[in-house]
Amino acid sequence: MVALLTLRLMTRRRFYAPIEAFSRDAKSATLNADETRHLREVLRLKVGDEVYVFDGHGHEFRGQVQAIEKNSTLLTSVTEAEPASPESPLNLTLAVALLKGEKFDLVVQKATELGVASVVPVISTRADIRIRNDEEAEHKTIRWRRIALEATKQCGRARLMKMEAPITFAELMNHQQGSNEIHLMFSERDGTSFATAMDGVEQRSDTMIALVGSEGGWSDEEIIQARESGWKIVTLGGRTLRAETAAIITAALLQHRFGDLS
Repeated sequence: MVALLTLRLMTRRRFYAPIEAFSRDAKSATLNADETRHLREVLRLKVGDEVYVFDGHGHEFRGQVQAIEKNSTLLTSVTEAEPASPESPLNLTLAVALLKGEKFDLVVQKATELGVASVVPVISTRADIRIRNDEEAEHKTIRWRRIALEATKQCGRARLMKMEAPITFAELMNHQQGSNEIHLMFSERDGTSFATAMDGVEQRSDTMIALVGSEGGWSDEEIIQARESGWKIVTLGGRTLRAETAAIITAALLQHRFGDLS
C-alpha cells in the first residue's frame, strides 16, 4: 500500500493555489511566484506539461501548463481529480508545547503527514523557549505554515493543515469544549494509560484535542488545571520520550484508533 501511494505521488507534480487563484468557472488557475519558481527551476516543467494543483480546502485538480512567466504560471484545462491521499475522518488538533531548535519544525511536518487537522503551539511554564513579542510569534507561524505547505504537497493531502499562532497554556484551558470533543493531556506522570483513558470513549469520536509537551515536563499546577478543566491525563508507558517523539506518537496512536491509520 505504501509503495503504491508513493508511486502515485511520484507521478503527480503537485502545486498549491488558493481558491482565489482559480478563475470563476474553475477552468484555469494561476500559480504564484514561489510555485512558479519550483515548477520552472526545480521540476523544469514546460508549456504543455500535465500538473496537479490543490486549493488547500480538500479539492485537487488536473491541469496543463499554458504559460510560464517570471512570477506566475497559468494552468488551463483544469478538471477536478481525486486527491492522492484522503483526509482522515478524525478532526484532530495537536497542541504542542514550544520546542527548541528545529524540533517543532519536525512536529509540524510529521503532523501534516499523519493527517492532523490543526497544530497549536502552546507557551508552557517549563518550556525552554520563549516568544518575546508578537513579531517573533508571527515570524515563527509563517515559517511553520510554509513547512506544513511543503509537507502537504509531498504527502498527497489536498487540505492544508491549520497552523495556529502560539497561545498560552491558560488560553488553551479556556477553550470551550464541544459536546463531542475529547481533550487529552499527555504527561510523563499523574495520568492513566492510553488504554484506560480510551475506555468508554466512543470509537466514532471524531473531534479531539491532544496536548503534548513540554521538554521540561508539565508543572503540577498545569496538570491540576487541565484535570479541573475536564482534560483526561494520559501517560505513555514507562519510557521517557522526547517531546517531539511523544507528539508524533500521539498523533499516530489517535489516527490509528479513531482515524484512518490502519
